Amino acid sequence: MHGHFFPGDGHSFEGHPPWKGPHMRMGPHRGAKTFRRGRVLDFLQRLYVKRETLKQQLQSPELQSIHPVLTGELKAIEMVINEFIQSFDIHNDELNMMLGIHQSDDAHIDERDDEGNGEVGKE
Repeated sequence: MHGHFFPGDGHSFEGHPPWKGPHMRMGPHRGAKTFRRGRVLDFLQRLYVKRETLKQQLQSPELQSIHPVLTGELKAIEMVINEFIQSFDIHNDELNMMLGIHQSDDAHIDERDDEGNGEVGKE
C-alpha cells in the first residue's frame, strides 16, 4: 500500500504529508481565485443587463399597467447589485473595466461611502 494514503496508516501520496495533496507542493496559485473573480464579475454584468432591461421596460408605454411591479423589480435588482458589490469587495476600477468605462468617463460612478455602500452607475 505504499504511495497511497489511507487515514490512520501514516502513508501519504508519494512522500507528501497526509493533509497535502501532490498539487500543494507547487506553491501558491492564483488561477482559481482569478477564475472565481471573473465569474463574480460576469454575474454582476448580467445583473446590470437585467437592470437596464427593467429601465427600458419602464419607458415602454405598453407596459404602463405593470409600472409598479417593474419599479419594485428595479429597486430589488439595484439592492442586489449594491449588496453584491459590497459582499465581493468590487472596486471602482473593476467596475469601470467591466462596464467599459474609461477613467475620464467615470464621473457618473459614485464613490462608495466609508462602509462600502453607494450606488454604481445611478443616473
